[in-house]
Amino acid sequence: MPARNSRAFWPSRLSKPGGRPSTAAEPANEESRTHARDAHDDDLYGNALAFLAYQELSDDRRAAVSVARASCATITPSTPSTVRALLYERLAWACAVDGQVADTERALDAACDALDTAEEDEPQPDWSAWVDYTELEIMTGRCWTELNRPLRAVPVLTRALGRYSDDNARDKSLYLSWLAQAYLTAGEVEEAARHVSRAASLAYGVASQRPAQRLTPLITHLRPHAAIGAVRELLDRAAV
Repeated sequence: MPARNSRAFWPSRLSKPGGRPSTAAEPANEESRTHARDAHDDDLYGNALAFLAYQELSDDRRAAVSVARASCATITPSTPSTVRALLYERLAWACAVDGQVADTERALDAACDALDTAEEDEPQPDWSAWVDYTELEIMTGRCWTELNRPLRAVPVLTRALGRYSDDNARDKSLYLSWLAQAYLTAGEVEEAARHVSRAASLAYGVASQRPAQRLTPLITHLRPHAAIGAVRELLDRAAV
């Protein structure tokens, strides 16, 4: 692939990081919770609670963990394996953001057990059928990155992203940002810069601002290392 020029490599529309995520989804989430409760659908109700926990993380981490635990409490013996895995991995993420190492690991183990015990030809809801071992490995790597455990995060993220298609540009860009962050935490500045560059290239032309919100602060942390070739190249390409 030809090298991108500086302006094309990094979108000029990158937003500044920070601030609470948009609350536009909150009324819809509340509505979905109400419908799930009225329909006595434990799976959908648990999923709605898990989304609520994710939204709560920016305001009250402990409250988010409590809501995520409540989502897992909706699990019953008849809950499909991918739903169980999805709820447990979201609990793991809430615990990781709150710095709860042991609880993060327990939730990740529970998510893995859910996939391990899936029965052949077990029906799965459309909204959770995408949860597989690759997805779980990515979440595992993100959690260990958040907990500042780069020696755990790097191998699992590298393995999972090696199987992840570039066609899913937005998501792969986001996940590469956690790999870059893990390398940066480990003091591997050159590798961090290389993965930020890859993520930025994938993010080019993507409408979502989330990759920019992840990558911009990483570039800020890399600026003091401008004497390193990979960092200098990244900064040159990011200039607009």
